[in-house]
Amino acid sequence: IMRQGERQVLALGKSCVLTIALSIAALAADSFEEDPIRYGANSGNNAVTTVQSALDSNTTSLAFDAKFGRLPSVLEHLKVPRESQVLVFSKTSLQIQHITPGNPRAIYFNDDTYVGSVPNGDLIEVSTADPQLGAMFYTVSQRQTERAGFVRQTDNCLQCHGSSLTHSIPGHLVRSVFADENGYPILKAGTHLTDQSSPWAERWGGWYVTGKHGDARHMGNVFAVETENDASVDREAGANLATLNARVDTERYLTAHSDIVALAVLAHQVDVHNLITEANFATRAAQYRQAAVDEILKRDPNTPSESTLHVVKSAGDKLIESLLFANEAKLTGPIRGTSGFAEIFSAQGPQDPQGRSLRDFDLQTHMFKYPLSYLIYSKSFDGLPELMKKYVYQSLWDHLTGRVESRFNAHLSADTRTAILQIVMETKENLPEYWKQKS
Repeated sequence: IMRQGERQVLALGKSCVLTIALSIAALAADSFEEDPIRYGANSGNNAVTTVQSALDSNTTSLAFDAKFGRLPSVLEHLKVPRESQVLVFSKTSLQIQHITPGNPRAIYFNDDTYVGSVPNGDLIEVSTADPQLGAMFYTVSQRQTERAGFVRQTDNCLQCHGSSLTHSIPGHLVRSVFADENGYPILKAGTHLTDQSSPWAERWGGWYVTGKHGDARHMGNVFAVETENDASVDREAGANLATLNARVDTERYLTAHSDIVALAVLAHQVDVHNLITEANFATRAAQYRQAAVDEILKRDPNTPSESTLHVVKSAGDKLIESLLFANEAKLTGPIRGTSGFAEIFSAQGPQDPQGRSLRDFDLQTHMFKYPLSYLIYSKSFDGLPELMKKYVYQSLWDHLTGRVESRFNAHLSADTRTAILQIVMETKENLPEYWKQKS
């Protein structure tokens, strides 16, 4: 039997191999460091920079709590609800030395920002969706003696968060792994990226999951058993867990939950954020290239070229597919969380005059009752280049009105399409004029 120290060395060695491979992929995909994006050279304008400006001007501060350090204050300043807490015990992030199955990493999130913290960790990790730069990464010291503020991180995070795993843009990432009893991923068994299209049987390996989900099964709450060429998990043993008390000292966390509804929303949201950024970057890069050619050929710079329109359609269709949940893995039965996250999330609205919202959950056969992503209200969506936004709005209109029938709207009934149209027309600002007409 391999001793613990040998196992750690081997696992770290495997992680280094993976990191090198991801670094090579990132080097091939780091065009976002060049014009017109210039990711590293730009400071961004997002939820974190807004708070940091207030810290720099001494109009606010990050309070230090004796039990949780600066975590409660960071969440309060970034308006991130503690009920969004989900727990991951796999050693797959920056502070792997602190993460164990008994001391998992907690992640909290709202519509644009993600906060990670480990009990006894040195740092709070923060990522946020910047409308023009995609995911931006920061740390906050958990040492009381150090100055409190958000410190931007790039290279360390982009090894994984700026590779093919994130559509080759600075993005967010949810992974499901075969984690052993110490939290180390068994890499020879492979890993799964988790988004809204992921089969439930492939989700949440290395995560804790609280809540009811009927006959559906996932990889959460259990340890993988290594075999000669693979690994296996007992999905039945981790199903429908109501409490983590037997696995984790929940008093060390802000809540006692790793809510299944929050996890499912996270899977949707992370992927859509990445697709919005991909659509943004692709359009800006195509327009930048076209401008150079237009100048040489003396062409009208206001007329998109065929190649630019092709780029817009390709990236735009991927975004539309996810916005409309066309690729959603259907629920095989009702799911119910444990933390109150669903109620808090739904209450944020906005609601139309009939009290309907894109945040209304279904949680029976689908995640949402009205399947169009609430991220159309986000600053990242509003920050899309006008050419891309024009394409997305027109396609959404065509699919929701039935002017176009495709795989993007085949799952939507006529009544559901009409309801989504009505909700959006009543709640979304700065719609194109044709959206304001009755369908």
